[in-house]
Amino acid sequence: MSYTLMIAEKPLAARRIAEILAEKNSLKKRKILDVEVYEFERSRKKYIIVPAVGHLFGLHNKLKRWTYPAFEYEWLPIFKVNKKAGFAKKYFEVIKKFAKDAEDFIICTDYDIEGSVIGYNILNFICGRKHAKRMKFSTLTKEEIINSFENISLSLDFLQIEAGLTRHIIDWLWGINLTRALTLSLKNSSSKVFSIISTGRVQGPTLAILYERENQIKNFKPKTFWQIYAEVKLENKILTAKFKKEKVWKADEVKKLLDIKSKEGVVVEVKKRLALISPPLPFNTVDLQAEAFNHFKFSPIQTMQIAENLYQLGLISYPRTSSQKLPKLDFKKILKALSEIGYKNYVNEILKGELKPREGEKTDPAHPAIYPTFETENLKMLNKNEVKLYDLIVRRFLACFGRPAKRMFTTLKIKIEDKIFVLKGRETLEVGWLKFYSPYLKLDEVSLPPIKEGSKVKVLAIKAEEKQTQPPSRYTQGSIIKEMEKRNLGTKATRAEILKTLYERGYIVGKSIKVTKLGEIVVEILKKYCPKILSEELTRKLENEMDLIFNGKKKRIEVIEEAKQILSNILKKFKENELRIGKKLAEFLVKFREEERILGKCSKCGNNLILIKLKNGKQFVGCSSYPKCKNSYPLPSNAKIILLHKICERCGTPLIQILRKGKRPFKMCLDPKCETKAKWNNQKFKYFRTNVH
Repeated sequence: MSYTLMIAEKPLAARRIAEILAEKNSLKKRKILDVEVYEFERSRKKYIIVPAVGHLFGLHNKLKRWTYPAFEYEWLPIFKVNKKAGFAKKYFEVIKKFAKDAEDFIICTDYDIEGSVIGYNILNFICGRKHAKRMKFSTLTKEEIINSFENISLSLDFLQIEAGLTRHIIDWLWGINLTRALTLSLKNSSSKVFSIISTGRVQGPTLAILYERENQIKNFKPKTFWQIYAEVKLENKILTAKFKKEKVWKADEVKKLLDIKSKEGVVVEVKKRLALISPPLPFNTVDLQAEAFNHFKFSPIQTMQIAENLYQLGLISYPRTSSQKLPKLDFKKILKALSEIGYKNYVNEILKGELKPREGEKTDPAHPAIYPTFETENLKMLNKNEVKLYDLIVRRFLACFGRPAKRMFTTLKIKIEDKIFVLKGRETLEVGWLKFYSPYLKLDEVSLPPIKEGSKVKVLAIKAEEKQTQPPSRYTQGSIIKEMEKRNLGTKATRAEILKTLYERGYIVGKSIKVTKLGEIVVEILKKYCPKILSEELTRKLENEMDLIFNGKKKRIEVIEEAKQILSNILKKFKENELRIGKKLAEFLVKFREEERILGKCSKCGNNLILIKLKNGKQFVGCSSYPKCKNSYPLPSNAKIILLHKICERCGTPLIQILRKGKRPFKMCLDPKCETKAKWNNQKFKYFRTNVH
């Protein structure tokens, strides 16, 4: 019996689509090369659905020589391009096996640019086809999958595919050429040090943004100011009023204010302002990433991994979207399902009013804003973090239907002698949508007693607080993602991955993002010798070009050739300065690596304690003055050591953080006999001990 081959993006999606579309008793599951394949019948036709694991193909440089510019590329199986992607080979082979005898093909990968490229490359390179039918869906619910299947598109979305292929090619060209240029500049100018130094089309400008903020913080010069408060008694309630000037800069003015003798003030003005606080907008990808970081400290990449699981379980709509609009859904059906899993009180309140959610202006041609579906049977499969993110998405969805909240803002101006002090009150009169979203809100409630103009106020004390102006705060993983969106750097699908790459390259560290010395030197060198690599304007221009392809106004070849010309000019400029760039990088890396090994001072001789790594993966800390000083400390094997630049209060040795693959990071001091190690000893924590000398 002939069959139609369906290609899904991931194993869980393949299983779910098969279970939904299979007619009664027709579903058969087979395991081939440890890959689950599903066979079923529908309307007397046979279907086989096979999964991919994301991208099965990647771009590869045709030139074997490690040089630049490198503009000759080809698509190859991902397991040939990336040594870490060996797991993908079995999926490749399984699809190839079933493609041979298939009479028709259906692409049912995610309906976005990435999903379209994944599906097209599999169809083109494995199945030997250019055309297939296309399922389009935003949720993996039974209703939507059946509707998508019955109203299947007879052709692929080639504009989406062209835009996706263009993006992959341009990003590959930028990444491989700029990384090779930087790395070869170092190699050709120094025999003392070697390292892969990378950058990319969006990586560079993003790192430059973080660098600029780091510079603002470093160059910030704090200024002293004072804030003046009056402690007053208002109808048996003691409150703190603030002087009308937010900051007082002069010490003599502070002295005059503290010299106020009067023990009584008068209320000279009472102002009340009723504010309607509108419900929030539905989540798009960036807003979800920012909110998940703010409340749970999930990195953007972690948020997307969790959201992807929720989507594949049919619990939420597709999580990669720019939209702030909800489609014409059966809202009552979704709300009824949510009422049965713990949100009943909120749903009952929502159903009393008009079922019209608040929406924003941003749209997405492929998918609506993120929303929970009415299918909740897979909730029992969720882990702790998935429950957290699901609750956040549900509450945001519910809040969109809520009534505006009413808050009263009261301002009292109190005259003490000839100086004005201000009291501010904030009260929620009608909670509205705030009730639904309450776990994720911090509302400051300050109730003021009812009082009229002319009322007397008892003054208990006048106080001054000396403070200093603060530098701008560092970007967090949530705020930099929003900043990238604002500046049109990257896409909803790539921003989290770009941020992850910057961490992996050692250019940035911390949840409150700090640019490392390595990140700083890379930006400084590029700014001096090749600033176009860091250009936001150039990156935005290329983004706009790819949008034109998506809208059918430009061709892929045209945009790629233009990008190659721009890149050729950049690389020509780079080549002129290659030795200078390499020399600067080498000087820094030699110094950086020496400094990186120093953990602190030796308690026995005062010289440096340094990290020493052995070829077998074992490592320890020893004194730099060996053999004069034989002081040493053991360390866990095959672990990354992060210096914390702090000293243990108990034993006086440096504190470090230990990172090991698949295990939680932890902090420790160097001395294995320190009393702080008691809890680890109780847990039979094993230290590497050896006679290092």
